[in-house]
Amino acid sequence: MPGYKHPCRYCDGLIPPESKVCPLCGRVNPLGPLRCARCRAPIEKGWKRCNNCGLSLELTCPSCKKTTFFGDYCEQCGARLVVVCPNPKCKTEQPPLVAKCIKCGKPLI
Repeated sequence: MPGYKHPCRYCDGLIPPESKVCPLCGRVNPLGPLRCARCRAPIEKGWKRCNNCGLSLELTCPSCKKTTFFGDYCEQCGARLVVVCPNPKCKTEQPPLVAKCIKCGKPLI
């Protein structure tokens, strides 16, 4: 028996409760609250810092270079807020918050 469907945070379409990508709009992390990249505490759009660990929630978009709120997508250009490790053996996707890869330690820029 399938569970109740939940609204996607981006398009408000009803989607299965275990969705990692919205099947309607294609965006990632369509369910649940936004979370801090460092401590995983729930955060809200418009906050300047995480209320749990103090991490700045404003960052520069790697695509358009404009300041945006930390989330899954840039508020200015709509690009996904991730950087990919340049190490060919790693290629880990991560938020653009630190200078080194969280998996292999190689510089990201």
